[in-house]
This record gives sequence, C-alpha cells and structure tokens, in this order.
Amino acid sequence: MEIRTFEESDRAALRELFARAGEGAPTASLWGHVESEAAVYLEPYMDLAPDSLFLAVADGALVGYLAGCLDTSAFPRESERMERAIRRHRLMFRARPVAFFARALADAVWAGLRKEPTAGDFDDPRWPAHLHINVAREARGTGAADALMRGWLDRLRTAGSPGCHLQTLVENTRAVRFFARMGFTSYGPTPLVPGIRHEGRRTHQRTMVWSP
Repeated sequence: MEIRTFEESDRAALRELFARAGEGAPTASLWGHVESEAAVYLEPYMDLAPDSLFLAVADGALVGYLAGCLDTSAFPRESERMERAIRRHRLMFRARPVAFFARALADAVWAGLRKEPTAGDFDDPRWPAHLHINVAREARGTGAADALMRGWLDRLRTAGSPGCHLQTLVENTRAVRFFARMGFTSYGPTPLVPGIRHEGRRTHQRTMVWSP
C-alpha cells in the first residue's frame, strides 16, 4: 500500500474512485448526482489544497483518498460550495436532487417547529483543519484508511496545526469507531442533518476533534 499526495495526472482516476468509494455508508450519495457532489466534496481539494489530498494506491490503482485542509477559514465553506454546485449543475431541474432538497426543506421546517438545531458548518480556531476520507469497498480492512489517516496526522504535526475536526453521522457507527480509534473525540451536540436518511430514519451530525 502506497500513500502519496495528489498529482494532476490523478484527476480522472480520483473522480472515478469518488463515484464508487463509500458504498454502503449513509452518505455514499446525497442527492444522486455524482458530478455535482464531486464539485462540493472533491474538486475544491484538487484545485485548492492538492498537498493535503492524500491517495492510497494498491497494485497501481487508487483505492482510497483523504481530502484535507489545514485552515478551514481560508477554504470555501461547504454551504457555499453546495450553492455553487446547485447553480452550476442546474440541480433544481433534476428530479433526484429536487426530491432530496424538498426532503431537506421539510426536515428543516420540522426541526424549526420543534425548536431543534440542524447541522451546519464548524468553525473553531482550536481545530482549524478538517478532512473527508473515503475508501473503496475492496480496500476496506486492508489498512488503507489507517495509512491515509496517519499520513494526514503527520502532515498536521509537521505543519504545527493546533488541531483538526471532521463531521460524520451519528448513525455511521463504523466511521465513528474508526475516527475514535485514530484519536478523535466527539464534540458538541448532534443536530439533525436535513435530507439524509439511513435505514429510513433521519440522521444526525457527529462532530469529532483531534489535537496533537
């Protein structure tokens, strides 16, 4: 297993991996349009933070990636990236995305009536870095995820970062256990994530943090 940072020649293979990595997870696909989801969760890292984008390579093929950012405040916020993707890919004219956004709106209204918070961006100078990680199904259990995370944590230490955060789902228990094993601890409340369902039920955001 080789762990290295992103190179421009990896772009096409990484986009293909993005389309299939995470299968089986609650967030494998959000609104059913891979190109626009990549515009939110992959392309900005290739374009703006390639030295924090780690790849796992086995037998010459990409099998996993970790998209990181050392300073979240200097990176386009997730909500901004999503708004751009909606406009760029005309998602309001596509059936599956429209159904997702309608469900998300209904969830937000439901939470508002119950005076419950909903998921949002995280901003805390104690943990300025953030990450997303995905490993293809065939590479799970091979140590690829561990190796990617070790590479990222080494980068944080070398850069002198005070800490890192990530956001996953409470219901994604496999991911929560993995991050805890890598030294992340749960932080803050677990608000509703509008639109996403897991086994037919609403989901909740889990923020986790790491300090060197």
